[in-house]
Amino acid sequence: MKQVGSILLKGLVTILPIGLTIYFVYWLGITTEELLSKPIKWVLDDANYWPGMGLVTGFVLLFLVGLAVNAFIVRRVLGLGEDLLLRVPVVKTVYSAIRDMTRLVNTDKKKGDLDRVVTLDYGPGRLIGFVTQEHASSLGIGGDDDLVAVYLPMSYQIGGYTLYVSRKHLHETDLKVEQAMRIVLTGGVRGK
Repeated sequence: MKQVGSILLKGLVTILPIGLTIYFVYWLGITTEELLSKPIKWVLDDANYWPGMGLVTGFVLLFLVGLAVNAFIVRRVLGLGEDLLLRVPVVKTVYSAIRDMTRLVNTDKKKGDLDRVVTLDYGPGRLIGFVTQEHASSLGIGGDDDLVAVYLPMSYQIGGYTLYVSRKHLHETDLKVEQAMRIVLTGGVRGK
């Protein structure tokens, strides 16, 4: 009986990530289609509407927003809107957290946040960290230019710590950010 349970558990562990990923993509597509099909149907009659136009419209809108963000006037308007959001007590907290998380994605393909993976000695072991600020003194915390801000995430996305340490305590690695993040977030269970 233990063998049957073990085999079932292996099957579940194999299928669950695949199934949840497929479901998430499906849910995202259906939700986008439902939200954007209504405005499209105001412009087009039902005879000219075909399923999937909402999804295509969503991709086109994302592309246009991506292009528009490069314009100075759009950045200025977005900045003013952000200033307003940051004045509302509860909204400020939620918006700031989401904004900071999305800014971790390097959209400009230039050197930026979390580009460098390092390790720090911790007792007999080492912690994996991500350099978030090369010159921590620019953050106004004091110290000299030798201080570096290193983010140490905790496994399973529970949280993390930002340490301000001297460069001499950092050990460079050959790990790519994605590899290191996968190792850290899964507790090293699966490093591939």
